[in-house]
Amino acid sequence: MGGRPLKCGLRPDKINETNQSRSNARPFVSNSIRATVLCLVINASLPSYAVEEFRHTITGELLDLSLAKGTDTEAVKQFKEGGKNPYNANLEAIKKGGRLYLSACSGCHGHNAEGKLAPGLADDYWTYPKNATDKGLFETLYDGAQGMMGPQRGNLTIDEMLLIMSWMRSVYQGDPEKAEWLTPEEQKNFKPATHDIAK
Repeated sequence: MGGRPLKCGLRPDKINETNQSRSNARPFVSNSIRATVLCLVINASLPSYAVEEFRHTITGELLDLSLAKGTDTEAVKQFKEGGKNPYNANLEAIKKGGRLYLSACSGCHGHNAEGKLAPGLADDYWTYPKNATDKGLFETLYDGAQGMMGPQRGNLTIDEMLLIMSWMRSVYQGDPEKAEWLTPEEQKNFKPATHDIAK
C-alpha cells in the first residue's frame, strides 16, 4: 500500500507493518473497518454549522466578514447560518433599527425610506433585485454597491445592520407577495408599520 494518509490520519502501511500470512491478514481488515467506523462516528457526532456564503452585490466576490466592527451576537450567528434576519418580527429590534436608520441612512434614503439622493427603500422596486432577500440586502449594506452606496462595515456592526434591515422591512409599502423575506403566511397578513415606530 502507498503511504497516503486516511482522513483520520491512519496509514495502512503502519497499521500492518509486517508481511502477515493470509490467516493473519484479518486484523488489518478489522483495524481498517474500525478506523473507518470511528471516523464516521466522530464526524457524525460533531455539530455541523451551515454557514451562508455572502457575496459582493456587484462583483460576486466572497465577502470577508472578519472586517466588520464589533462581535457576533446570537442574532448575527443565526443570520450567518441561514441568511434570514431574526429581528424581522421583533418590535424592540425594529424600534432600535429605526433609530439607527435615522442616523445612518436617512440622509441619502430619506427619513421615511422614501428616497432622496439615493433610492427609496420602502417600495417593491429594488435597484439590486437580490435586496428583496435578507441575505441580499445585507450583502449590499455590508460591502456596498455602485455609486454613493459605500460599504457600511466600518460604520455599523453586523448586528446594527440587521436591526436597520428589520425596520426597513417593517415599513415596506410594496406588494407583500414580492416581499421575499416574508413567509407565505406572513405575506397574507402583512401590514406596514407606521414610520414613527422608531420613536
